[in-house]
Amino acid sequence: MNTIEGAIAGKISKKAVNRKEYEALVSRSLPHVIRNEAENAHYTRVLEFLDAKPNPTAAEQELAELLTVLIEQFEEQHYALKPATPTAHLTELMAANGLKQKDLVDIFGTPSIVSEVLHSKRHLTTEHIRRLSDRFHVPPELFI
Repeated sequence: MNTIEGAIAGKISKKAVNRKEYEALVSRSLPHVIRNEAENAHYTRVLEFLDAKPNPTAAEQELAELLTVLIEQFEEQHYALKPATPTAHLTELMAANGLKQKDLVDIFGTPSIVSEVLHSKRHLTTEHIRRLSDRFHVPPELFI
């Protein structure tokens, strides 16, 4: 066995994994870094198949863990959510609670200020943030 083969051999987790079964699973599925949507969809289907098994073997569980890591890595790189703005948070909270602009006049003081905040023409003040946090029962950091 050469140096590379020696370095690679025996690197399965310490769980009681049947090495031959795991090798057979890996050789059939050939997991690798996911580079496109088609590969992501394929490995997602394989993972769903493994997850649906009522009593997966240790080797199947090991492959499922590997596929999970590969899928998560791809999706974090390609589907990462951008942080929402305070205005976006407020708009979502209003929609979730069935509120209209007029329902926030008590927080902002006037309809025009509500409109300016919702159209990103005016920034939230510390007092607005405190009142919104209290009204929606969310952390003030959501509006910063």
